[in-house]
Amino acid sequence: MTTQGQPQPGKQEAAARLDWERRIGRRRESVAAQIAEQLPPPSEVRADGGGGQVTIRWHPVTGAAGYVVQRATKREGPFQTIDNGGGDVLAVPGPSYADTTGQPGVAAWYAVASLASADGAHGELSIPVRAASTTTAGAIDLRIDAAAIVKPLARPWHMVGSEHLAQLFYGTNDHGIEVGAEFSRSLSIGKAQLGTDRVRAHGVLLDELGVYSEPDGRPHYDFSGVDRIYDTLLSLGLRPVIELSFMPRALAANPEATVFTYRAIVSPPKDYARWAGLVRALASHLVERYGIREVAEWGFEVWNEPNLEPFWSGTREEYFRLYDEAAAAIKAVDPRLKVGGPATAAAGWIGDFAAHLVESGAPVDFLATHTYGNLPLDVAATAVQAGLPPCPVWWTEWGVSPTHFARINDSVLGAPFVLHGMFSAMDRAEYLAYWVISDHFEELGQPPRLLHGGFGLLTVGNLRKPRFWALRMLEMLGPQRLAVAISGDGAESLVQAIATRGPSRLIQILIWNGTLDQTKQDGDPRLTRRIRLRVDGLPAARYRREHLRVDREHSNIGQTWAALGSPDWPDAAGWVRLQAADRLEELEPSGVLETDAGAMSLDFDLPMPGASLVRLAPVP
Repeated sequence: MTTQGQPQPGKQEAAARLDWERRIGRRRESVAAQIAEQLPPPSEVRADGGGGQVTIRWHPVTGAAGYVVQRATKREGPFQTIDNGGGDVLAVPGPSYADTTGQPGVAAWYAVASLASADGAHGELSIPVRAASTTTAGAIDLRIDAAAIVKPLARPWHMVGSEHLAQLFYGTNDHGIEVGAEFSRSLSIGKAQLGTDRVRAHGVLLDELGVYSEPDGRPHYDFSGVDRIYDTLLSLGLRPVIELSFMPRALAANPEATVFTYRAIVSPPKDYARWAGLVRALASHLVERYGIREVAEWGFEVWNEPNLEPFWSGTREEYFRLYDEAAAAIKAVDPRLKVGGPATAAAGWIGDFAAHLVESGAPVDFLATHTYGNLPLDVAATAVQAGLPPCPVWWTEWGVSPTHFARINDSVLGAPFVLHGMFSAMDRAEYLAYWVISDHFEELGQPPRLLHGGFGLLTVGNLRKPRFWALRMLEMLGPQRLAVAISGDGAESLVQAIATRGPSRLIQILIWNGTLDQTKQDGDPRLTRRIRLRVDGLPAARYRREHLRVDREHSNIGQTWAALGSPDWPDAAGWVRLQAADRLEELEPSGVLETDAGAMSLDFDLPMPGASLVRLAPVP
């Protein structure tokens, strides 16, 4: 697809886009979800109206993966699920949700239902409750106790996604851009500024690397291309998560089943024993080259999104066999190697996969799945309900939108979206990998212009988008989480916060204001909130305050690009201006503040979308 004002793609790219759009919505249904026992509705549901939003709250239900929030104009219904426009799963992890899709002053009825799995039917609706949003916003009261450490800060953002890593060795493209050098630099930026320690990428088995062939009718392996990639990745201080995809042409049952402009083969193997032999040979080679202590930290993910037609031309059962053969081959090399699946889109097939593992006895070290446009659900609960013992969850793809060339990928709304998601995942997932690190991404063709709605946290040219700055703010936080109490208009649903303490008694408070409603990506003045922040338990008498901000006017490279006239590609002078604007900006100049009996208060407005990082450093 194209976006208005963008250059038209070439014939090959246009054909790939049309094929993608025709097939991308075709998901294979879940058997386990259809027969799963439905959970009861949550109790003590209430709805609180506020400025531009209604917050619905409820008590969690044991075993729920998530919740469906529905709305109606009458108490008796009909109720319809609220659609935020994210294009993936119409459910939330709870136990609160801010509805910003209604009309101010018009009361609506709300009800909530529990969901046992992301791809299953929801259970019975709760007793309906009624509320209306208003045009006048209330304040948010935020209280931090700097002396009360509650737990360590989890960092699920340390895994990122990437297009296939062969791009590290690409040369200069049609726009005169050195792709390989820029792509390598983007990974280094992720390592240095986001704490990235591992990268999950497509296509380690693509034919461009020459991994597998059958020159004399027998399997032949060549891992020199893989070595070159992983040597480079490790030299950057990063580890791979190995997505075992796509099928080598010589091993494919149907070599014509392909996806993307680079025609990745999505067919089952013609011979599962040879598939297992390839996986075992790869794992054995990697252990021999890099050592078991190193490779045991990586992780092997079997395939990519087999529940979507574009990515897997076989059946569900054929994927399960693909997984079983791969997992057995990997564990035969060394039991310490990690393997996971089902690597599905929209958190699908989790119940099916778990039930299959219980029956087959195949090993699994982590549950891998993906979702877009929404907060990650509790897929571990789905797997446990199916009888699988608890295991770590790796969301190996996640993002604000599943749509290529979507404007929201470059918008400021992506910043609070990222913060909401990471906050939600901290206690439920080991990793939540943003997809992807760089706009050097060619599934449907090379980037047609600078800000083209690409998935990257970084643009071509490695300019930082608002989503990048949100993750940077998270990474700047200290290792110890502090007690936070938040109340007011949209607290815990629209507005959330984390506070930490770090070295040298540095106190940091990260506050963000964002809705999941993608129609509000350009903001809404009714959703601006006055933040009344109070920090207690401060041991020093004086602190230097720094206030960093991401919003439409701050840390938003799109503003500078628009001021240049939104050129497809900037000229030399334009690049200089953009690079000068590529920084995390202060809302106001830093200054020294005095405490009053160990306390300090700050008041400021926080627009939607927006995020603030307040840093308080003791002054000797």
